[in-house]
Amino acid sequence: MARAAASKAQTRIQKEKTEAILEAALEVFATYGFRGSTIDQIAAQAGLSKPNLLYYFDSKEAIHTLLLQDLLETWLNPLKKMNRNGEPIKEITGYVVRKLEMARDFPRESRLFANEILQGAPRILDEISGPLKDLVDRKAKVIAGWSKAGRIAPVDPYHLIFSIWATTQHYADFDIQVSVVLGKRAEKRFEDAEKYLTEMFTKLLHP
Repeated sequence: MARAAASKAQTRIQKEKTEAILEAALEVFATYGFRGSTIDQIAAQAGLSKPNLLYYFDSKEAIHTLLLQDLLETWLNPLKKMNRNGEPIKEITGYVVRKLEMARDFPRESRLFANEILQGAPRILDEISGPLKDLVDRKAKVIAGWSKAGRIAPVDPYHLIFSIWATTQHYADFDIQVSVVLGKRAEKRFEDAEKYLTEMFTKLLHP
């Protein structure tokens, strides 16, 4: 569990150290995965002694869980912004763009999440089966309604969402592969990906 990090009455120094630990842990977990990471690595990355770190968190599991919980809220925000009263194709491609921007701006967080899922989501299964699933169910219903009304082409809303996740998060989770394959073009990979994915999903969804 989190110790001093869980206190709502943290001093400025405690808050700064908590943030330093979480930032260091994000870097370590994104690089080595949960199983390959240690408290010693996180402490060294944060510039703290191991006993000092353990004053704030009693285990790497506590740090990892807090990171994942904070991440899930950030991860769900782009889908929450999909407006049922908007123009369907614009709303869906807007979601694609927002997810791609997250892959660009939060690559470590994306890899942290991917690693957790690959391990069977032991520390975040409740959140996936609760808030994440509830939100996806609601947005899938909206997409199905657009499809039924003929405003977009017939499409399975769940597999559409999965496809958006796969095509956008790829640019974070497999960034080194993308960069090596593209070579000099890698500098514009997100700009080019946005153009390509927007066009691809627009053609898919056009009634």
